[in-house]
Amino acid sequence: MWSWVAHRVTGVAIFFFLLVHVLDTSLVRVSPEAYNEVIATYKNPVMGLGEAGLVAAIVFHAFNGIRIVLVDFWSKGTKYQRVMLWVVLGLFVVTMAGFLPRHLMHVFGGGE
Repeated sequence: MWSWVAHRVTGVAIFFFLLVHVLDTSLVRVSPEAYNEVIATYKNPVMGLGEAGLVAAIVFHAFNGIRIVLVDFWSKGTKYQRVMLWVVLGLFVVTMAGFLPRHLMHVFGGGE
């Protein structure tokens, strides 16, 4: 049940990010100065942590979506759904372990 909830929550979060992303990117056509001001407000540690959360949501949603497709369309999907959930969680941890150190060093000034 928790993977079902997490899949819906991450889907809604990704949707709202995409909505905001389209709106702030469209500012460049209206006023490049306003666009630059908005983008400048995103360059802070709080937004950097938000970016890490966004990546986590996308990674989980993608891997869990593949699991859902397999459960729905593979004849043995329901039998192995619990194993596939553990695979999803393992892939999520490995992917985030590769992403987070570099991203957080960049966010908090340890990177370039």
